[in-house]
Amino acid sequence: MPVRGARTRTILLVVLASLLGAELVAAPSAAAAPSGWRRVTAGVEYRVVDVRSDRGTARAHLLSADLSDSRVSAGLLYPGVVAARSALSTLADSAGATGGVNGDFFNITETQHPGVEATGAPVGPAVADGRPLKAAVPNGQRFGPALPPGTNTRQVLGVGDDGRARIGELALAGTVSTPGGQLPLGGLNQYALPVDSVGLFTQDWGAASRVRATCGTDTQRGAPCSAETYEVTVREGKVVAVSEDPGRGAIEAGTEVLVGREAGARELGKLVVGDQVSVEHRLVPAGDDAGVAYRFAVGGYPVLRGGAPLAGMDGTTAAVRTAAGVGSDGARLLLLALDGGADFRSGLTVVELATLMRDLGASDAVNLDGGGSSTLVARAEGAAKVSVLNHPSGGAQRAVPNGIGVFVGPDAVP
Repeated sequence: MPVRGARTRTILLVVLASLLGAELVAAPSAAAAPSGWRRVTAGVEYRVVDVRSDRGTARAHLLSADLSDSRVSAGLLYPGVVAARSALSTLADSAGATGGVNGDFFNITETQHPGVEATGAPVGPAVADGRPLKAAVPNGQRFGPALPPGTNTRQVLGVGDDGRARIGELALAGTVSTPGGQLPLGGLNQYALPVDSVGLFTQDWGAASRVRATCGTDTQRGAPCSAETYEVTVREGKVVAVSEDPGRGAIEAGTEVLVGREAGARELGKLVVGDQVSVEHRLVPAGDDAGVAYRFAVGGYPVLRGGAPLAGMDGTTAAVRTAAGVGSDGARLLLLALDGGADFRSGLTVVELATLMRDLGASDAVNLDGGGSSTLVARAEGAAKVSVLNHPSGGAQRAVPNGIGVFVGPDAVP
């Protein structure tokens, strides 16, 4: 076995090395010649593009997935719960993905709330295998660059039940039915709840503390934690425990935890052990996607719509970035991660990123978590594991909460 494993790794390195041919193009227009793409496996191609500016050269690593091929699909990569992180390569290998990039911005630090645990949970909605995992935090609670005008934390990149990739918006709709009446549900497995709301935490949340959900406000992430909180544990439709403080620890199947802050806490405080409580929730697509069921979705804010970069975006701050785009009327998924190596760390502005995605064939695109998170992986045919194809700017992969995975069915042929 050791000999065979070594031989497999050698073959993989040779194959991946053959894919790494950089093409120099001038920013902001980067011509995407079809000849620049190299096959990874059936329906998946890889390319490297160098983008020059007066700051230096930024290197982009790209995967293109043909979703019109019945063997090719896309899905959410995540460590099994919302509030946890892992290296992208681990997430991809665990899921059997052919390749992918890191995903959403996330609750990476809590320097503004001493003593409060950073949950590692992502900002926006997440859907895996058609099942809603979480909803979006308030706009003012997000981590990452400032949102462009007209965008919000509810926006996602995903694939619908029609098999087409798209950029849309998923809003939480839900109610908490109690003996005293119905309460609106303000959150689902998210690290920040709206002021005065009640949020739901399920086994999908994980074991992280739920205190962070009551910190900050809808407009100020660093505002103090609420002094008025309440938590109610519901099992099989009945209240089994109450507390004035949010707790932590894994939530068992069949158990739901409701956390309230301010007015929401006062409403939950009316409940006692033994009360009947039921919770209903769903993520509702908005706009043109109304009625579409998402097979998978990951949070990200749009930078390109209908082939045009959004107005009002930052055109001066350059950084190592990650993006995902949609082309060919949703039949093509384009994943990009910039290289964080010393020779390419000049990066791109958000405007340059949107322009590059457009020139590479995307009609719509979102900006994903960048900096030390930017990672792109792929697995050559016959290889047991993926390899990291860019150089993470921190020198090693940063643990991330989720990513976009590309999958190729077992009937794929060489």
